[in-house]
Amino acid sequence: MWGTIVNVIAIIGGSLLGVLGGNFLREETKDTVSKGVALGVIFIGMQMAFETQHLIVMLISLVLGAVTGETIGIEKYLNKAAQALEKKMKRKEEGKGGLAEGFVTATLIYCVGAMAIMGSLQSGLTGEHTILYAKSVLDGVISIVLASTLGIGVALSALPVLLYQGSIALLAGWISPLIIQEAITEMKATGGLLIVAIGLNMLNIVQIRVGNMLPAVVYAILFTTLVVKFGLGI
Repeated sequence: MWGTIVNVIAIIGGSLLGVLGGNFLREETKDTVSKGVALGVIFIGMQMAFETQHLIVMLISLVLGAVTGETIGIEKYLNKAAQALEKKMKRKEEGKGGLAEGFVTATLIYCVGAMAIMGSLQSGLTGEHTILYAKSVLDGVISIVLASTLGIGVALSALPVLLYQGSIALLAGWISPLIIQEAITEMKATGGLLIVAIGLNMLNIVQIRVGNMLPAVVYAILFTTLVVKFGLGI
């Protein structure tokens, strides 16, 4: 849970900074800082990916994960759910002005995405919070930018983030004793490549549908368990 708590603090802190002085930051500064964070995200993802002990398993997991995700249309459903939530919340908060807009916009940005899911899984399964720490820096920067225009409502999005990411982390922690250590390592390595993809998307180098590749982490756990159990040399 510690990674999620840090994320919440970053959102609140960034929002306060944005309300108090975010307008003094030039757009060029905001853009450069965001790209710097993206480079850090890529580096963290590469570090995680290099921990793999079963490269073939990781590659197969990515391929099958992408096929599964594209077939199901995970990212499409995530976007539809986000749009439906946005419409519902805006109708509910109609007439309350920028407070609701800041809350809704920030909640969708922070919760709908592969980084929130992967970070929470890593936190719960391994007790490491690297991804959520990186997400905290990113969300903090975004909070400054959003709060400078949408106001303090952005800070209120910290509560949904706490509930959403905290629930995933607690669930992952509950099932972690059932998963062998080698499988957790490969899940982490496979997730690392997805984090690299997120960083590349942030830099607008490519646009990868990372959400559709999320099943890869499940395949990594399953295949690694089989490889270890049957002593396969891959």
